[in-house]
Amino acid sequence: MNTILNCLVQQHDWRILPLAVLVCAFSLLVALSLYSRARHVARRSRRAYLIATPLVAGLGVWTTHFIAMKAYEVGVQIRYDIPLTAGSLIIIVLAFAAAIHLALVENSRLAHVLAALTCGAGVAAMHFIGMAALRIEDAVIHWNIPLIVLGITGGMALIGGAGALPRRMGVKRLFLGAALGALGVCWLHFTAMSAVALHPVPGAHMPHGGAAETTMTVWLAVSVVLLAMIAAFLGGMVWWARHSSLGQIREAIDAMPDGLGLFDSDDRLLIWNRRFAAVNHEVASVLKVGVPFMDILRAGARSGFYPCAEGRAEEWIEERMAHRRHPTGAMEQRIGDRWLLVQDRKTAGGGTVTVCTDITDMKRDAADLAEARDAADAANLAKSRFLANMSHEIRTPLNGVIGVAQALSGTALDPRQREMLDLIQASSHTLQALLSDILDLARVESGRLQLCDEPFDLAATVEEAGRLYASAAREKHLDFSVNISPEARIWVRGDAVRLKQVLTNLVSNAVKFTSSGFVSLTVQAGLRDLHFVVRDSGIGISEEARARLFGRFEQADGDITRRFGGSGLGLAICRELADMMGGALACESAAGQGAAFILTLPLRIVAEPETPTPAAPAAVDAVAETPRRLRILAADDHPTNRRLIEMILDPMDFDLVTVENGAEAVEAFDRSRFDLVLMDMQMPVMDGLTATRELRRLESEAGRPRVPIIMLTANALPEHVTAGAEAGADRHLAKPFNVETLTALVQELAATAPQTAFQAA
Repeated sequence: MNTILNCLVQQHDWRILPLAVLVCAFSLLVALSLYSRARHVARRSRRAYLIATPLVAGLGVWTTHFIAMKAYEVGVQIRYDIPLTAGSLIIIVLAFAAAIHLALVENSRLAHVLAALTCGAGVAAMHFIGMAALRIEDAVIHWNIPLIVLGITGGMALIGGAGALPRRMGVKRLFLGAALGALGVCWLHFTAMSAVALHPVPGAHMPHGGAAETTMTVWLAVSVVLLAMIAAFLGGMVWWARHSSLGQIREAIDAMPDGLGLFDSDDRLLIWNRRFAAVNHEVASVLKVGVPFMDILRAGARSGFYPCAEGRAEEWIEERMAHRRHPTGAMEQRIGDRWLLVQDRKTAGGGTVTVCTDITDMKRDAADLAEARDAADAANLAKSRFLANMSHEIRTPLNGVIGVAQALSGTALDPRQREMLDLIQASSHTLQALLSDILDLARVESGRLQLCDEPFDLAATVEEAGRLYASAAREKHLDFSVNISPEARIWVRGDAVRLKQVLTNLVSNAVKFTSSGFVSLTVQAGLRDLHFVVRDSGIGISEEARARLFGRFEQADGDITRRFGGSGLGLAICRELADMMGGALACESAAGQGAAFILTLPLRIVAEPETPTPAAPAAVDAVAETPRRLRILAADDHPTNRRLIEMILDPMDFDLVTVENGAEAVEAFDRSRFDLVLMDMQMPVMDGLTATRELRRLESEAGRPRVPIIMLTANALPEHVTAGAEAGADRHLAKPFNVETLTALVQELAATAPQTAFQAA
């Protein structure tokens, strides 16, 4: 160590040595910066860095060596062999080039250490080639091998340590790496120089072709200037690229359709775009670099543009700042007649990015949509009310037509009169079916059609649907069959009424459109689904007609409508019902080859309910009471309906009292005792629901037995049935009704005990 210190102190000019160390550290720092940028650019852009990095590092270390040699004082004239001197520069540049390629190919700590050791080996080779180029007058060089080994190993260790620095150090890694590299180069150089011993050799002359010290000084000056120029150029490029990128980013920010403001960790405004000032025009005058966000809020509150801040400015500001400190998502803010969507996002440095989007048009569109939705809902409600009213108004006279026709059918008629009566009944039944289809469609459209979910006997339901049109098929001499597979004779859960409605519609169509041949209804149960198939040998359906078959008010063509009639609503309702029941309805057919309608529903098997054991008949008194005539009270505001009820019940053993409204019904019920009440729902003075509640109140207050009440009304929607039950009615019979149904129901309820369970007939 003393040898090294003596070499530094006694054999070197300390006025020059700092320059050598500075050049070494500076060139290595620039080279490491270039290498760092080379790692982060695209492969096609690396060529310039792959050339500049080893050139800067090699030239810097080479210049360091010869500046240090200029500081080496030997007291005799020195020359340098030009080929060897140039070779030392080439070898160090190539060593650094190999190192950077190695580090870029394998970006790991081991690869960086190996690259650094490659640089160290290049520095050692450059040093000793440079020393071999040295020509000293009247002297030769002798080497101290141990010191040479110490210099090389120490320098390699320091330079290798620069490559082993952890990547997480960031920018510090560049400066520390440059310092360790420069220290390793200096250690290797000065330790190796302390191993030099000059032995005089009189008469040893230098070659005249070598470069003199003056020439070498010029070369070194040129190298230093070149390094400075390269560093300045690279620094300028970095500055230009950075400012150019910032300029492009600024242009991009200004072109954004949303307002953007960047605030620092102290919540002071740093940068904002034109749109930010435009959407926040009420505070545009206070926007400047360094203004706190709180001051911007206060300016906005004072402007009077924030309706939510009126009368509570400080409270509103505190709420806004709380949301800003802990952003939970976007917030809507009203400014005058405009709306902004404001989003705050925290940056890694603790700052805040505020993005403001003008959503005024969106809010107006939403308001327009809400208004249109409300208008559509109101129109739908008006339509439903209209249909309910029309249903009542149509059902009331239709009830008279059907009822009188049925009553008339029980009288003596000649053949011609019987034919005319049959035509009346057929037309009225067609009108009744059309009315039911229209009401069903309206309820499906409004979402008010509710399905029942209860156990039912599948086979019994299907057979009942088939029996309804068996007689019609026989009249047309069709082979009609209902085929239920053994596995389908089960109890399932669902809506039996709606299933029967779909099947009867399909069977009705099949019978109507088949003039000869057969109509069949087949039911099979799969693992997960039920399959209902209605086949016929009728007129069939073309491919074009099948595409629109399930549309509303659609039939195959106009000729079919003229020949067979119909509204075209039945299949549309069947498809809707199938969808509501979780299934599907499809059609397979060809013109002139019959048709097959396939209904698929989910299979939901349930156990067959236990049949309750019938109660033992009550003991009969030894002396039977003498039967009395039962008294019936009928309330209906329409004279035709009152007369129809009289015509139906006259032949029976009943005393009938009729009234025109609910108030008269309550008065009559209070004066006399009745065994049954027939109550219309929609009447003047007092409606049927109110009257029913009053009758139940009178019974309760007087302790009288419960009298069965039938809602006999044209109000046939499910909500009407529910309302009647809630008012206290026992049954609901919709007009137009069947005479047999009414008479059977009257006889049943008149003979039953009180507390008859409610159900819709």
